Amino acid sequence: MKPAPFEYVRIDHPDELSALLTEHGPEAAVLAGGQSLMPILNLRLRRPRVLLDLSRCRALHDLTPTSGGLQIGAAVTQATVLSWPRLAHQVPLLALALPHVGNPQIRSRGTLCGSLAHAHPQAELPLCLAALDGEIVLRSQRGERRIAAADFFIAAQKTACRPDEYIAQAHIPCQSIDEGSAFLEVAVRVTGQAQVACAAIAGPHRLRLAVLAGQATPQVHDYPLLPEADLRDQLDIIARSLALSCASADDDAYRRQLVVSLGLNALKQAQRARDRRAAVDAQIMEHRR
Repeated sequence: MKPAPFEYVRIDHPDELSALLTEHGPEAAVLAGGQSLMPILNLRLRRPRVLLDLSRCRALHDLTPTSGGLQIGAAVTQATVLSWPRLAHQVPLLALALPHVGNPQIRSRGTLCGSLAHAHPQAELPLCLAALDGEIVLRSQRGERRIAAADFFIAAQKTACRPDEYIAQAHIPCQSIDEGSAFLEVAVRVTGQAQVACAAIAGPHRLRLAVLAGQATPQVHDYPLLPEADLRDQLDIIARSLALSCASADDDAYRRQLVVSLGLNALKQAQRARDRRAAVDAQIMEHRR
């Protein structure tokens, strides 16, 4: 199938985008990389009257490190974020997760903010933003507002973004140097979509696990430093509480088992990464002495 007819507008300035969204509201669709939007348009699951292409808007191509994190503009591709030299040092979880997103062709066109806007229940980037306590910057003619990831993702493919707003930036905090990270997923080979994905962060006094298993929104859980048996019990509680929409009871049971096994392995890997990082820092300090 092909998309229903629409008017195409190339955006050259953010103010132009805000004005057109105010004018057209829900009848407009915003195009960045198109890797999420175009399949929906081709299947005619969405029929906008106006398509607003921001991919060549220079003001939205900013990738800016700040004192507290990383600001990623609406038109910045996933490949650009992945190739940023300091990513593995400042946001190691994102560096681990991005290679799991689609394939190199998709990452070269798809944008990080576009994936957040689409809010697919099997997408890795909303999971990472939730795990990292990131924020989304929404902009319209009414002004600008920042929303925490925990409040932005409402349901499958539904966010807190209003019809006259667009995602201008994503703000991702830097991770502490005393934290370790891990990202694991099991994906369908044909489509590449994650059946279960787990993002883990291990700090000196706490553990964090964000889980994606086809439920409506990412789930984030914090724990103290627990023995492995206790962690397994906690993961079993998470797995049984997930509201899955699987095709069969067998698939449902399989995903719940994956949540336990992947989650436990991700937490263990994150703790090992934390310990390695601490050992390297200790060696550096010793060498400086």
